[in-house]
Amino acid sequence: MASRSRLVLALMGLWLTTACGPCGFQPDPGTKIIVPAMPTTLDWSYSDPASWSNYPVMLATQKGLTTLGPDNSVQPGLAERWERERDAQGHDVYTFHLRQDVKWSDGTTPLTAQDFVFGWRRAMLGRERGEMAEIAGARQAVELQERGAPAEQVQAALERTGVEALDPHTLRVTLERPRSYFLSRLANVYLFFPAPSADLAGKSDEEIRDYFDRPREGRPLALGPYRVERWDRAGERVRLVYNPASAFPPPLGPGERPAPVVTLMKSEIGPALYERGRVDFVFIDSALALRGERPDDLHYEPLLSTYFIALNTERPPLNRPEVRRAIAHALDRDALLAGLLPSVRPSNVLLPPDLPGAATPEEAARLPHFDRERAREELRGVPGLDRPLRLVFRAGDSFVPEVAIAERIAAQLATVGITVTLDARSDFSSEVARRTPEGPRAYDMYMRRLGADYAHPNTFFTLFEREGNHQTGWETQGGGEPMARFERLLEEADAEADASRARTLYAQAQALLLDEQAVIVPLYHPDRYYRSRPKLRGLDVDPFNFLALKSLRLAPEAAEEGARP
Repeated sequence: MASRSRLVLALMGLWLTTACGPCGFQPDPGTKIIVPAMPTTLDWSYSDPASWSNYPVMLATQKGLTTLGPDNSVQPGLAERWERERDAQGHDVYTFHLRQDVKWSDGTTPLTAQDFVFGWRRAMLGRERGEMAEIAGARQAVELQERGAPAEQVQAALERTGVEALDPHTLRVTLERPRSYFLSRLANVYLFFPAPSADLAGKSDEEIRDYFDRPREGRPLALGPYRVERWDRAGERVRLVYNPASAFPPPLGPGERPAPVVTLMKSEIGPALYERGRVDFVFIDSALALRGERPDDLHYEPLLSTYFIALNTERPPLNRPEVRRAIAHALDRDALLAGLLPSVRPSNVLLPPDLPGAATPEEAARLPHFDRERAREELRGVPGLDRPLRLVFRAGDSFVPEVAIAERIAAQLATVGITVTLDARSDFSSEVARRTPEGPRAYDMYMRRLGADYAHPNTFFTLFEREGNHQTGWETQGGGEPMARFERLLEEADAEADASRARTLYAQAQALLLDEQAVIVPLYHPDRYYRSRPKLRGLDVDPFNFLALKSLRLAPEAAEEGARP
């Protein structure tokens, strides 16, 4: 057995240090990056439900009407400016004026308003069509498609939707209802990116699939700093090449050059490949790996994300708001996270501080925060605390130190008389949704991370609406009145054109959720850690936890090396 083990280790070492055919680690020019998953499609308009894995490629190769500034505020992107007005029917109407210097990656085809019309209409019938429901008339087109209406009727309905090209450089968009977060979504949700209509118009569905599934001869066209040259599904890698025609080049410093070739690849042994110099970038997906000596090339990005405890509001004793608030007061967030990560952002609020519209320090101070004596007072005489409360969390390794946090939560709650049992689940989602024979869900508390899809408060609140997947049962509390009030606040804030008034409404919704009803207990705002070679500049992770290539360039001493074939 010992000889066999030595043989296995020797063969693995040989595999890591030599070429290995189609496995994706043979010598290859350019920058090599380990990503958590390969894309499921390159067709950003039609998309796929597993869209998170597509974002690194989509964000590197395409652009939106808007973009985000360093403070996550909305800035011009493909649109140089826009106007927003309310029509007689109460719809929001946006008129976007496109930049006239933008060309697709062939260097000759200009970007036009028709590219948005073509792409958005395809997205309205695609695999994530619900994301386009904000556009006036989109729901009607989808309903016709889903009940099998003739193609001519569906097409006619699409032509009546609220996206139209007024001229080659002017796009008008009409929304069903006013939505203050719309411009933020345009910056990051790739379904709203334009499609190269000059290439795709007139093609059959099969021809369009082939266009995206088999990159070749410079197609599919791109607008971002990179385009896809090759997609190797068997080898699990995507080869990107620099797009010199892009109107959005990386910001080059003295002696810096764009990275000409970038290969994204998936591997279960990414950290080992990085240590051996085989790849240039790798995520740190284990919180335990951050507990030891920290390498000089370790970096991190603060995410627009919140890690929290959700409480089962239907199951005694957690059916009482004062008990839920007591748990929020009992937890010392600083002590929960001390020493677990190189840097932490403990918090008692849902909205991260870098998010436009986040709570002010004064508002945060009014929300439940660490006060152990107050917790004991709130729990005094409450029946049902003799029963252990079961805390459910995801099994497996993660960049969130879940096991350590769970153990510390149990220890801290014990000091106020609450006993907690820990339950790490590989079937986390199913367990959280599972109900007891009596009706309520079976868990008492669960822990999870909520990440923003776009830089706006709305993205954090939708989870907790009636149709959201919060699994807390809080829609039953107070006869449903608190949730109805919560949703009215969100509706008013979403429709409010004045950012200051909208922020006040979102703050009231946050207070209702965290204080009055105490449905969740925020713990901290996670950061994403990664390792990157010093020769790479501007390669990082965006606030939404996606690989960001838009500013990638090579340091002067690495530029020549990176360009070698």
